[in-house]
Amino acid sequence: MRDYRPLPSLNLQGTVLVARPAPPKSVKEDSPALDVMTDLRHNIPATIDQQQSMDAAHAYMIQRGVRMLFVLNSERSLCGIITANDILGDKPLRFIQERRVRHSEILVADIMTPLERLDAIDWRTVSHGHVGEVVASLKESGRQHTLVIDKDREGRVVVIGVFSLTQIERQLGVSIIASGAARSFAEIEAAIAPG
Repeated sequence: MRDYRPLPSLNLQGTVLVARPAPPKSVKEDSPALDVMTDLRHNIPATIDQQQSMDAAHAYMIQRGVRMLFVLNSERSLCGIITANDILGDKPLRFIQERRVRHSEILVADIMTPLERLDAIDWRTVSHGHVGEVVASLKESGRQHTLVIDKDREGRVVVIGVFSLTQIERQLGVSIIASGAARSFAEIEAAIAPG
């Protein structure tokens, strides 16, 4: 092994600041979609095991400052996502009523959105898209997040990015209401209404 010399160091004195990340880039509706995508090839994704408790997921979201976690199975493959809305909404209460369990017994797997119910956009489409198209997609689906996928060298599907409505709102400087949410509430009401 080569003989390395230590790097020269400086003695700190006086006022020393700590760098802060730049605020999210300001965008417009016609800006490239990539300007609002969280690129998981350059950012460590927030993940959790499906057998962790819902309370652990919530604590981890707070710790990481995120509103969504990728849920992984024992093989470390994606099996769903769990969002702050899943945890803080009515899903836990419904699960408690249906299964007769305590709040502390709810697992991530019990209230997550499973893989087969997730939407994704192909990387090639995103690379030519615009912020307005991403917003339209999120509004139509009524979701807060959508995934961006590509294929690895072996041809396997890999999530390489995520769009977050909250992040896009911050970058656009406007509030966006996902129109599909009203449909989802109507579907919930229809499903629980006495027939």
